[in-house]
Amino acid sequence: MSALSAPVGVCYGRVGDNLPPPSAVAKAVQSTGISRIRLFNPNAEALNAFSGTGIELMVGVPNEVLPTLANDNVESSVQWLQSTIFAHIPPTQVVYLAVGNEIFQNDQSFYSPFLVNAMVNVHQALQKLGFPWIKVSTPHAASILSRSYPPSAGAFDPTLTPLLLPLLHFLRDATSPLMVNVYPYFSYVSEQKFVSLDRVLFRSTDTETDNNLRYDNMFDATVDAFVYALEREGFGEVSVVVSETGWPTSGGEAATLSNALAYNGNVVARALGNVGTPKRPGLGLEVFLFDLFDENGKGGNEVEKHFGIFRDDGVKAYDINFN
Repeated sequence: MSALSAPVGVCYGRVGDNLPPPSAVAKAVQSTGISRIRLFNPNAEALNAFSGTGIELMVGVPNEVLPTLANDNVESSVQWLQSTIFAHIPPTQVVYLAVGNEIFQNDQSFYSPFLVNAMVNVHQALQKLGFPWIKVSTPHAASILSRSYPPSAGAFDPTLTPLLLPLLHFLRDATSPLMVNVYPYFSYVSEQKFVSLDRVLFRSTDTETDNNLRYDNMFDATVDAFVYALEREGFGEVSVVVSETGWPTSGGEAATLSNALAYNGNVVARALGNVGTPKRPGLGLEVFLFDLFDENGKGGNEVEKHFGIFRDDGVKAYDINFN
């Protein structure tokens, strides 16, 4: 784990019919100071747009590809990577391959038996290609924790242990991070009796002490619950990357521009300031904000469509600073 300040990335979701072309998106990103972008799938047009920009990428490997990657040999994974990703962007711009996304969610659990084998094959393919700097991981929903409060009680869901332990062994052996999607917004909306808005927006003056560590916001508490869960299973050396976090600007309770700026602005400032968390102070916590744009094609509740930091004309929706 590095003591250097962590980079700040932004997720580039593309589930909408009013989004600017990837070429325009890449130019807008270059002008903002954003250093990394997360693509949820290896779309050729998007990869080509970022090629040569210097922007570093986390590239998603879609869930539906996992059975093929898991069951084929390493050479097949090499061919898939070369034709699908590295034909469109230099490998030096890729820092992470996110193999699957939230696989342990009920609606995606079909893919869970294939996850670790797919990750192993992709990792070995990268070594064979001579790209050892590209780390292989998989983003998780916070629901993989059965306990998250207080943070020191953090524990993984025991029903997932048969799947999680091989995954954690892989992450440790490959020196890859545990990727977690952290959304205090949804915790606030569902638990307002117990969670104040100030606490999720980093404005609380009240602190809670847990295991001699002081917490004044839910973001830190959630991340550290994962750290404690890792330690509980014997994987305390595995680092954590926040692969998604964000705040909506419309469509739901407390979903406003000012609240989005307060939340995302504080997340960015803490990453750039190398604050870390109470459990791992001073260790840069890398974060990827969700989302570059509103996505009008997303299903679910209306609020899910309104996490965009930029308007569809490429101008910031609110005055957040990335550097």
